[in-house]
Amino acid sequence: MSKLPNTEQLVAGITAWMQCESPTSEPARVAAMAEITADYARKQGLKATVAALGEHVGPMVYATNRAADDTRPGLLVLAHMDTVHPVGTLNDNPIRIEGDKLYGPGGYDMKAGTYIALSAMAGLGEPGATALPIDFLMVPDEETGSHASRPQIEKFAAKAKYCLVCEPARAEKGMCVTARKGTGMLRLGVKGMPSHAGVAHQKGRSAIKEMAHQVLALEGITDYERGITVSVGTIAGGTATNTVPERCRCVVDFRVPDMASADYVLRRMRELCAVGPDTELDIDVELNRPPMVKTAASAALLDHVRVFAQEAGFELNDAPMTGGGSDANFTSAMGVPTLDGLGADGDGAHTLKEHILVSTLETRVKFWHYLLKSLG
Repeated sequence: MSKLPNTEQLVAGITAWMQCESPTSEPARVAAMAEITADYARKQGLKATVAALGEHVGPMVYATNRAADDTRPGLLVLAHMDTVHPVGTLNDNPIRIEGDKLYGPGGYDMKAGTYIALSAMAGLGEPGATALPIDFLMVPDEETGSHASRPQIEKFAAKAKYCLVCEPARAEKGMCVTARKGTGMLRLGVKGMPSHAGVAHQKGRSAIKEMAHQVLALEGITDYERGITVSVGTIAGGTATNTVPERCRCVVDFRVPDMASADYVLRRMRELCAVGPDTELDIDVELNRPPMVKTAASAALLDHVRVFAQEAGFELNDAPMTGGGSDANFTSAMGVPTLDGLGADGDGAHTLKEHILVSTLETRVKFWHYLLKSLG
């Protein structure tokens, strides 16, 4: 085996990456992270480029050991460079090690997973050093839905044999992910009729009152037995307490386990009707990420990959379907056998208690090295 980084080196590298705060909403910060990521990929012997995706989003990084004339379907490794933590999080929550836990914003989700996968390419950067050509795609906007990067993800997935995703391993015994719910969003607006709340209350048509009816209808779509959840996440309306409100709006999150459920929820939302007189609804709904459904092909891929985990010294199992989405939803929906949650062990994603387990880092790097070298 080529010399892989040890625990001390891995901690130092991941720490340096966490010090570059890169929330999705700060394209310049994500661009700085992209340069760091591309530079490290080049040090691993990969060809790496940084490409713009638009004015309001950071760039993506593409790195490969693919020869120019190698058009074989290969391994697509997906990762993201953006985090949910705002710039300045490090001021009150510094990177630190407590026992076996390395704390730091964006480490578990998912800078550590990306760093591990790239580190595992030690000695594998040259064309032909791996059973299949490796294509790394690191995107800037996964945490907000991958709207800018989705076309690129699907472009690379179209020529992939398998897809491996560096999202963090599940906290429950480091399991990987073979099934995720699809994610969608409804933006609902209500238009009523304003009037003076004291002098002419009867002439008004309250948008907030109408929205209350709609909120109850939307929340009522939730069906835990079917795995469907609908959550009205934000709501705003009205102008002053002495005015019957003319406008109200809300944003709704929904999760579905399969496309039949997705079609059902989309239909229910598109068929919403105003309850009160003289009120209007403005409905804008989309399924942002299709469900990632476990297939026979992905199950067979997991069986194959388990061998590499055993060689590295641990047992790899899959977790139950999770409600969170990732870019794996896109590749899986295209029919590409996909394994997700292959990144760092730890816990606390999207919180200030986010951490990775230091003792597992070398094992994970060995696992990725065997995987990238031999999976064919």
